Amino acid sequence: MRKKRLVILLFITISIFSGGYFLLKPAFNYLSDYLSKSSQVKANILVVEGWLPGYALEMANDEYQKDGYDYIVTTGLKYSSDYYMLSNNGYLIFYSGDNLKNQDKTDFHNFEINAYSELGGIYAAHFNFYVNNMLVADFNAEKHQRTFSVNWSGSLKSIDSIMVEFTNDYFGKSGDANLYVKDIIVDHKIRIPFQNNSVYNIGVLNGGRRIKNNFKSYAESARNRLLALGIAPSRIIAIPGDKVKINRTLTSALAFRDWVNTTNIDIRGINIMSMGTHARRTWMTYNKILNEKYSIGIISLPDYSNSHSRKIRFLKTARETLGIFYYWFILIPY
Repeated sequence: MRKKRLVILLFITISIFSGGYFLLKPAFNYLSDYLSKSSQVKANILVVEGWLPGYALEMANDEYQKDGYDYIVTTGLKYSSDYYMLSNNGYLIFYSGDNLKNQDKTDFHNFEINAYSELGGIYAAHFNFYVNNMLVADFNAEKHQRTFSVNWSGSLKSIDSIMVEFTNDYFGKSGDANLYVKDIIVDHKIRIPFQNNSVYNIGVLNGGRRIKNNFKSYAESARNRLLALGIAPSRIIAIPGDKVKINRTLTSALAFRDWVNTTNIDIRGINIMSMGTHARRTWMTYNKILNEKYSIGIISLPDYSNSHSRKIRFLKTARETLGIFYYWFILIPY
């Protein structure tokens, strides 16, 4: 039955590429719906793919709270980006620590912020820059990575914190106006990266939703975000996978399988949270890797990045369809 469906999907995909989206719109819609379909089971383990955006992790928290899971497991590869994504209005707070404590000369100093926005134009991310809670400058980020520079007068030794405040979070037909920040550079020589030197305070300053940026993988990053939503630390398990450029879903599934084979937790069923058309490939992979040993369901969250562009939706659906066939072959040995 699975092979038959794959043949049908391949035929539809080839037809769409050869005839165009507009000529085969019903077939395209069928394909997209098929890849995005949810099919939950009764489960006590909720698996969340760590690459999911902030709003999806909030939906994962809602699912965990309402359906009485015993544990929530986050998966994802070792972190591969130099930039940290602020997906909600809030403060990225850098703690200077030992970097500036010996710099006691009062003088003019230069601060550089390496950042960029996911959107440009009127929807570009806007951010304020603070030193010791005092507003020093504000900027509109751009779609390409660049350095924003500002001068400040005082003693570096007196600095307790440096903050980047994301102020205009937006989501609509144009996309999602996320802000990405890499590091702060002081006087062109002292670099303070976000990793292990910052926290992300979502919403109001000193509010309850604070995320520590001490993670080394997307699995740990997702765990930190779920902790900030109030889930007990003992109930969230992060399972990082090795850093790879291809077969990332497979790599995460293999890391999860290794955990399953060693854990003492009584697994009575597994629901996996993915997003949009990627859900079918995730579901197929975990079923194959776990040899259908457990009852496994899939929860496909809405991919809001598709809502503003028919072209993006088409490309993602085509890519995931080809991904299904590719994975069907690479999963044969398992």
